[in-house]
Amino acid sequence: MSVTGNCLESDVRVLFSSTARPPHLMVFGAVDFAHALIRSAKVLGYRVTLCDARPVFATPERFPEADEVVTMWPHEYLETQEISASTFICVLTHDPKFDVPALTVALRSGAGYVGAMGSRRTHHDRLGRLRAAGVTDTELTGLSSPIGLDLGAATPEETAISILGEIIAARRGGTGRPLGQVDGPIHRSAPVITEVPALTAG
Repeated sequence: MSVTGNCLESDVRVLFSSTARPPHLMVFGAVDFAHALIRSAKVLGYRVTLCDARPVFATPERFPEADEVVTMWPHEYLETQEISASTFICVLTHDPKFDVPALTVALRSGAGYVGAMGSRRTHHDRLGRLRAAGVTDTELTGLSSPIGLDLGAATPEETAISILGEIIAARRGGTGRPLGQVDGPIHRSAPVITEVPALTAG
């Protein structure tokens, strides 16, 4: 047995593996739909933040499944965060005083998904307010609104599946269409962990 720390083998292979941080779902709006969305996202392995400027609604007691509950104005919270393609933003408040500032920051943040809840009438009104706030049409192409896929969802739980389905499609490159209408493989390849030769001590 060597005690020098030198490698005794001439050909050594090591296994490198990396563990990515879980995707981060940011939910803005301590509303009823947020409960179902947070619960479902946690099942899928997301780290979830719930943020609302109203301390009476944004409490850990109301949202025990969230990894963190933040009481701040949404746009101010977003401005403090490191946001990447693995960040997914859902604005559920459908209140212009919250939505417009938050979406203005979110659409310029590099997030992998930005969605906003509301009726089609709310959506069109919101687009006008966002343009008035200086958001460009190019930036608006990154907004998923009304949020979610057309599943005919009727309950908060079904709406959560609709929203997360759209997020999964954005994250994985899916079309959101029925598989029976799509050609090609059903399952996309998962990341592969490879072995690489180690440097030989000498």
